[in-house]
Amino acid sequence: MLFYSDHSSPRLLYMLDLISSEIFNEPFTLTADKKAFIDYSGIKLNYSEERLTENEFFIKNHPLLFETDIREQMVTRFDSYGKPAFFQTEGDFPFDIFAGTFFLVSRYEEYLPFQPDKYGRFPFQASLAFRENFLDTPLVNYWLEDFKNTLQKKFPELIFRMKDFKFLPSYDIDIAYSYKYKGLKRNLGGFCKSLVKGQWRYFLDRWDVLFNKKKDPFDSYEWLDSLHLYCRTRAYYFFLLAKDQVGVDRNISPNKPEMRTLIEYHAGGYTVGVHPSWQSGDEQAVLMEEVDSLAEITGSPVKYSRQHYIRMKLPQTYQRLIDVGIEKDFSMGYGSSNGFRASIASSYYWYDLKTDRKTSLMLFPFCFMDSNSFYENQMTPNAAFAELMNYYRKIKQVNGLMATIWHNQFFGTDPVFSGWKEVYEVFLKDQIYWDM
Repeated sequence: MLFYSDHSSPRLLYMLDLISSEIFNEPFTLTADKKAFIDYSGIKLNYSEERLTENEFFIKNHPLLFETDIREQMVTRFDSYGKPAFFQTEGDFPFDIFAGTFFLVSRYEEYLPFQPDKYGRFPFQASLAFRENFLDTPLVNYWLEDFKNTLQKKFPELIFRMKDFKFLPSYDIDIAYSYKYKGLKRNLGGFCKSLVKGQWRYFLDRWDVLFNKKKDPFDSYEWLDSLHLYCRTRAYYFFLLAKDQVGVDRNISPNKPEMRTLIEYHAGGYTVGVHPSWQSGDEQAVLMEEVDSLAEITGSPVKYSRQHYIRMKLPQTYQRLIDVGIEKDFSMGYGSSNGFRASIASSYYWYDLKTDRKTSLMLFPFCFMDSNSFYENQMTPNAAFAELMNYYRKIKQVNGLMATIWHNQFFGTDPVFSGWKEVYEVFLKDQIYWDM
């Protein structure tokens, strides 16, 4: 498809790459030559301020992709093909899909002033998706389906890329074990805490685990192995490797032989990444130390990452990850609500608005995290299953990427998480198995 714009920009080129890779087998051919465009008899799209020919697909452009600064945008919602849309314009499509997609996937609004949540993060309540009630929808993918259908009516001979639904299960190993390998000091503190609170079950549970009378309640690794094998799924594991166990960084030390063995085992059969600690968000040297630690344990460069507690701030967090060699990040989602933070169910390259350029960092957005359902929304396993199925159906409809986050303790024997193991097993065996 020949794409005409009377001027270019890094933002426009980024959008042409993203959208063409999503719906076409070949990239757009960009031209600023008006005469060549008018004379061209093939399939063509005019992205300018006026229609040039009768046989073109015309979208009157919004200025967003040609701006070079970051400013408040006038975003007025209307409905297009029964879905929320904005940047309404003239032409053969109701709105500027290039500018609208850019606004959402670049996380433009997160570069503007906002009131952070208690963890210093961009709150989901401040997002356009939440305010306009499409946080639970991969809106960009739905827009692209409407765009394809409209293009097809204009150009019946147009051939689109065939995409398949993909499921990407991932696990954050924040607390590898509940009792084991935590050392004398931490376990004595745990015994005392149980005694003071009268939690005799936890006291006895800890005792039995430490004396090898029963399995650690957070040890669900063998069960997950068998589930992955049965469902033929490729899983990703992210390990928290904080050297100092403080605050929300409470995993087992990476210097412990048992922790190293656990990481080595998973690196042998799965994709393993770093789970940057809370502390690493304040010190680049700490982040580098954690990346180096994982690389030393696995014997391979660390290319994958997901932020602990989804602690991230744009553009600093992503730029720091690039600086330590991370190529793929799985943090694009909210740490207090499920849904589509970037309104897309596809992997894509991060665009840094601060420098106004496409980067080398590939993002894999997630839509569901067990702890959001359990801790933030106090959902029962059955309610969480219904939520999970809602995302599954919406993503399946557009053959998108469904990335989920789980924690090992949800699949162990701790009665607090009773029922979650069964929900996950049913989801993978009854739904995902047949899609793989």
